[in-house]
Amino acid sequence: MRKLALIALVSLPLFAGFFPSTVNTSVTSVDKDNITLKSAFPVSGMSGIVIHNYGNGLEAVTAYISQTSAKDGKAKVIDRDIIHHEELPTINTAVAPGDRVIGGYLYHTVLLLAPDADTYARITSSEHKLWVHPDHYALFLSKEGEARPTRENLKAFAKEYQVGLIYIVRNGSAVLLDPISGKIVGEKALTGLPSQAQSPFYMRFDQIESGWFSKSDHGNYYKIMESI
Repeated sequence: MRKLALIALVSLPLFAGFFPSTVNTSVTSVDKDNITLKSAFPVSGMSGIVIHNYGNGLEAVTAYISQTSAKDGKAKVIDRDIIHHEELPTINTAVAPGDRVIGGYLYHTVLLLAPDADTYARITSSEHKLWVHPDHYALFLSKEGEARPTRENLKAFAKEYQVGLIYIVRNGSAVLLDPISGKIVGEKALTGLPSQAQSPFYMRFDQIESGWFSKSDHGNYYKIMESI
C-alpha cells in the first residue's frame, strides 16, 4: 500500500495532551458493528480507520470507526463510505478480527476556525501540525451552498480535503472536533482572545458572494462556534 508522508514545519507545543495521540492497533473481536480493539485510543469519541489485508501485498481501508469506551477499547463502525467515486467499486468487506486499525487517522492535519488573524497566527505558530487554511473551507461552503458551519458539512469537508481534526476557538476556550465521529476529543481554556471577532471566521478573502460569507450576513462568530 502506498503511504503519503506529510511533514509539519513548526514545533512548539502550547499545551501537552490537548491533541490526542494517533494509535496503531488491531481488531480483536467483532459483533455486528460493535468491535473490540487490542489497544484503546486515548479518548472516547476518537475516530479511526480499519485496514483489511487481502494478501499479496493488497490492503484497503474498509470502514471508519469511533471509540465508545476508552476504558476497554470498545468501538463501533460508523461509516463505510471511505472513498466515494462513481468509477470505483464500493468496498463491502466486513470488519474482521486481525484487521489493522489507525486511531486518530490524519490527526496531524487540522482546520483551525479562529476569530481573527492574530489568533490564527498565534495558534498555528505554536503547534506542530499541518494546518489547512479556512479559505479552503470557506470556498467549500460557498460551492455547496451552505450558509454556516455545521458538524455535517465539516465532516464532508474533512473527507474531501483529508482533514483529521477541527480546532475551534470559542469564547474563552478551544475545542477539538473529530469531524468523522462528530465528537469533541479535546478542550482547554484560551486567553487573550478578541472581544469582537472577524465574522464568519478568519479567512483571507474580503468577501464571498454566498450565504454567511456575504457582506449582508456576518452573523456572530462566538455564538456560531458554540453551536458546532
